[in-house]
Amino acid sequence: MANIKSAKKRILVSRTRAEKNKAIRSSVKTAIKKVFAAVEAGDKAAANSELTSAIKVIEMAGSKGVYHKNNVARKVSRITKAVNQMA
Repeated sequence: MANIKSAKKRILVSRTRAEKNKAIRSSVKTAIKKVFAAVEAGDKAAANSELTSAIKVIEMAGSKGVYHKNNVARKVSRITKAVNQMA
């Protein structure tokens, strides 16, 4: 265990940031799952609405520094491609 006051604070801050980042990652995964569920169901309108909300969640996570910009672009590209390939 840390003895120095600043080291104790760093432990607390890193723990809270890790929890926050975990929650953001979880919301991104949920949004992506909703898009793929709508694609599997074949509901084009629902897929498009879920796509827009998912893109917003993913890009907000990227702006917070949870994901790298290329990771964000890849995730957005994959879900957009899935929606666009619907018959």
